[in-house]
Amino acid sequence: MRSIWTQGVELPRFAPLRGDLRTDVLVVGGGLAGILCAWRLARGGVDCALVEAGRLCGGTTGNTTAKITVQHGLIYHRLMRELGAERARLYLEANREALEEYRRLCRKIDCDFEEKDSFVYATGSLRRIGRELSALARLGCPAQFTAELPLPVPITGAVCVPGQAQFHPLKFAAALVRGLRIFENTRVLELAPGRAVTNRGTVRAEKIVIATHFPMLNKHGGYFLKLYQSRSYVLALEGAQDVDGMYVDENERGLSFRSAGGRLLLGGGGHRTGKRGGGWEELEGFARERWPEARIAGRWAAQDCMTLDGAPYVGRYSKGTSGLYVATGFNKWGMTSAMAASSVLSDLVQGRENPYAPVFDPSRTVLRPQLAVNGWEAAASLLTPAVPRCPHMGCALRYNAQERSWDCPCHGSRFGEDGALLDNPANGGLRL
Repeated sequence: MRSIWTQGVELPRFAPLRGDLRTDVLVVGGGLAGILCAWRLARGGVDCALVEAGRLCGGTTGNTTAKITVQHGLIYHRLMRELGAERARLYLEANREALEEYRRLCRKIDCDFEEKDSFVYATGSLRRIGRELSALARLGCPAQFTAELPLPVPITGAVCVPGQAQFHPLKFAAALVRGLRIFENTRVLELAPGRAVTNRGTVRAEKIVIATHFPMLNKHGGYFLKLYQSRSYVLALEGAQDVDGMYVDENERGLSFRSAGGRLLLGGGGHRTGKRGGGWEELEGFARERWPEARIAGRWAAQDCMTLDGAPYVGRYSKGTSGLYVATGFNKWGMTSAMAASSVLSDLVQGRENPYAPVFDPSRTVLRPQLAVNGWEAAASLLTPAVPRCPHMGCALRYNAQERSWDCPCHGSRFGEDGALLDNPANGGLRL
């Protein structure tokens, strides 16, 4: 089954690139982050083109749960500890502005935009909930504690941030792309200063934005150590319940809930790509127990890039790459983060300062505990004497029986049983 967003919604189609092209700015990647960046640049009068290897929104954007919120789990206590209070405040303000921009645009776009309160709940100790409430109060965010929620799980308490939103991401994207210069089925094979070689021709551009989910260039930026990928699973249930809000567990292995078009979206079963996890079996078991009469109307999975400190990487690709920019590492909060990233990148590309750029700077310190975990996973996989191997950097692949795919535990590339590429950073299929 496909996600409910793809059911009955057809994005405009665009022809592939035919021959060489020259433009001022090239955006690589046709998910929501790339689309929003191209849209902002075009609106500002910048000569811009976007290339997408397959179809627009064919990856994470089409498989999101589509929440628009400043509440990204229990992020603010962590950001204050990792980055300091000022950068935590900048992160909050950047996402507040992103929410307001969605609110403004969706007044004119029919995309099922709805105001909803957002909650992070706990089923055990309230220690982390209390710390997050204190952090939000210090940052001036109007959060509040609640002891009861309309959920099919017993909770001990939750952080509520009122006045957030949810929407239909593909209806929104379909409205934005009209009038943009876009080339689908155009895969970038090689990058060089001012030049991108594709399978359809060469694009020359003064500046290039990489919005390909996981960055494709290994020799700069160290993203193969700064990122890992995580999979999460969703069921759309008819005949379950209307939860009238957006809810996530403080535990990353917990469940998420939100309603959409009379259906309950139940999320969970997540795990690091290439590792074992509950997957759809966990969600289906939970649904059978709670709502035995419910019908599964959609079933899908998403893959997210996770950073070392919880904040995305948005800005210069690396200190040594002039004219090359990146947006990645949205940590499962891609809708709000994509809008915030497009604001930062459109300013930087046009030579303007952006007040939020420092918190997202891809060249910030990598001295975080997750770096050691990523390094260990890569080393262990590289030393595993097994086949097949990932063409990205040679890690041993693991078979994912639930999704019938070969998955890389190092960097998250995924391949079908026939070897076809499903998820990057690999840039081609697998030879089985």
